[in-house]
Amino acid sequence: MIFVQHYDSPLGGILLAADGIGLRGLWFDGQKYLARDLPAERIGQDTPALAEARRWLDIYFAGSQPDFLPPLHPVGTAFRQSVWEILLQIPYGRTTTYGEIARQLAEKQKLPRMSAQAVGGAVGHNEISIIIPCHRVVGTNGSLTGYAGGIVSAGIDGERCAEAASRLLLQ
Repeated sequence: MIFVQHYDSPLGGILLAADGIGLRGLWFDGQKYLARDLPAERIGQDTPALAEARRWLDIYFAGSQPDFLPPLHPVGTAFRQSVWEILLQIPYGRTTTYGEIARQLAEKQKLPRMSAQAVGGAVGHNEISIIIPCHRVVGTNGSLTGYAGGIVSAGIDGERCAEAASRLLLQ
């Protein structure tokens, strides 16, 4: 069973969805791919995972870095899961590139290289926006490419992400 609730953020409405294991999705209202993989039958009811997600978002939108993760249950292929695990390691207020994530995955899997485009596809299919921070991934030139939540929500971490992108490009 899927449970849903609405959250009012400073950037607009957010749909939260969870199952009995954890958070399955977090989408901005009107976002590309909004709840695309959720079953049509959903219950508007609070759960521990939804309550923890709201608490996390309250802290985050108050300008602080949450020191916990709500229970997460992202659904995807093994490849996508491995990309999302790397996304969770990107520090608050910092950015990385699709190419850097591809390099990390190739190294982990002992491959000579990995496609940055494949990584981009996995990042784009992340259904737990903000908490699994796909907004911290930029193109090689620092551009915000392919962010399904839209360009306004892509700068969620505020100036810290812009500063981190500048530093990354100067390295």
